[in-house]
Amino acid sequence: MKDGVNGVALGVFLFFFVLVTVLGFVAARWRRAENEHSLDEWGLGGRSFGTWITWFLLGGDLYTAYTFVAVPAAVYATGAAGFFAVPYTILVYPLIFTFLPRLWSVSHRHGYVTTSDFVRGRFGSKGLSLAVALTGILATMPYIALQLVGIQAVLDVMGVGGGSGFGKDLPLLIAFGVLAAYTYSSGLRAPALIAFVKDALIYLVIAVAIIYIPIKLGGFDDVFAKATAALGHANPLTGKPRGALVPPEAGQWTYATLALGSALALFMYPHSITATLSSRSREVIRRNTTILPLYSLMLGLLALLGFMAIAAGVKVTNGQLAIPQLFEDMFPDWFAGVAFAAIGIGALVPAAIMSIAAANLFTRNIYKDFIRPDATAREETRVSKIVSLLVKVGALVFVLTMDKTVAINFQLLGGIWILQTFPALVGGLFTRWFHRWALLAGWAVGMAYGTLAAYGVASPTQKHFGGSAKEIPGIGEIGYIGLTAFVLNAAVAAVLTLVLRAVKAPEGVDETAPEDYTADAGDPGVAVDLPPATADSAH
Repeated sequence: MKDGVNGVALGVFLFFFVLVTVLGFVAARWRRAENEHSLDEWGLGGRSFGTWITWFLLGGDLYTAYTFVAVPAAVYATGAAGFFAVPYTILVYPLIFTFLPRLWSVSHRHGYVTTSDFVRGRFGSKGLSLAVALTGILATMPYIALQLVGIQAVLDVMGVGGGSGFGKDLPLLIAFGVLAAYTYSSGLRAPALIAFVKDALIYLVIAVAIIYIPIKLGGFDDVFAKATAALGHANPLTGKPRGALVPPEAGQWTYATLALGSALALFMYPHSITATLSSRSREVIRRNTTILPLYSLMLGLLALLGFMAIAAGVKVTNGQLAIPQLFEDMFPDWFAGVAFAAIGIGALVPAAIMSIAAANLFTRNIYKDFIRPDATAREETRVSKIVSLLVKVGALVFVLTMDKTVAINFQLLGGIWILQTFPALVGGLFTRWFHRWALLAGWAVGMAYGTLAAYGVASPTQKHFGGSAKEIPGIGEIGYIGLTAFVLNAAVAAVLTLVLRAVKAPEGVDETAPEDYTADAGDPGVAVDLPPATADSAH
């Protein structure tokens, strides 16, 4: 690690940071609507984005600074097991091709802003809607925190934010303040505009890294040979090999279930749905599911950086610093600054979308449903703006007061939680057979099992919440806790639905119609600005 502040890299980083800050504020005037005081405008960009804007927005939303830092860091730490993110992003696109257009259509027709809006309208249950909203907010908070961890990792490697006390955290506080300001001002338009810069930088950095770094290290043969040797050394904490170039047979269940569970969970996150609902037509969604796999190609190349960091002899106490340190060591200072800017901006875009999505959930499904049912569109927008600030403050406190490993493990816990909303959301898009009370009970069982199982997982550095894999009951193999919890969730929902239908338990009112799920923009009956009906619903 170089001593002191890398002035050239910092200068380049600040140039791009200032550029996206200006774009963030300019975005408030981009595609300005006549009525800016609605969640459709502030929180969904007016539902007006076409194919390319949506592609960059979704890419900027899903492939975050955490992805840029953590995926190759996992490969650096454990070897091929860290590649699980590549198959899960391959699995996810055929999956979302089947249900995202249906969600867009019904949301467009009824003016739904969140997944909880849809769940309430479909099943006539504010209780189930509240469960989905709270899960979304809880799962999103540590995800936002990890974006700030990504920025902090870059600042640490550049030599900024060293020392102790307030001065150590000042650069992160400044970055947070700028993010909060332009998100408050411009809403979803800010990350949509900045995503163009972010993705261009990431593609540039990966293209250069995948060619330039192996040449400096003697070619890919040497990279893989050195990585294989290093991964074969015993970990002093466990006494076992650090990792492997190919996942061992004992880890294959974990690898497969983690990939499948992560694929099912990815588009349950509120920020994924927020970016989706900002599109102007269902065809935009369908086209995006066919071109988004280009990011999976990028992710596979990105993961290889973990092997390069091993081969380059990068030594860090925090694995999250491995890739920033690799860039610092291998690139000229000016291009290291470009790479750091890609990671930093890669944190700002998703953090903005995540905070907007969490704020929309609170406003529509907690504040409006339970506190102020008669809230106006202007009031909803004001509350959502304020909550988006509070969400970012919470994430910042999380980062500054807790160990970074804890932050990562809480994000893994968030993935377990958000997967438990799948039966209500995706199940509801195709059938209303499930009873609302059964779905709520299944959600509760999945959440309880997932949380308790994760609490019981220890690691060499943590007694609790040390990972997201545990023995699968009845099978005996080690698998992803979230997927096991999801299976229990779905089973409970199915069995209780049979019981509740047998005793003729009352069902809520479904405000949707079959034609709503295939409607497109401009079809008769589509009313973007129409707020969801507030049908009276028993719980």
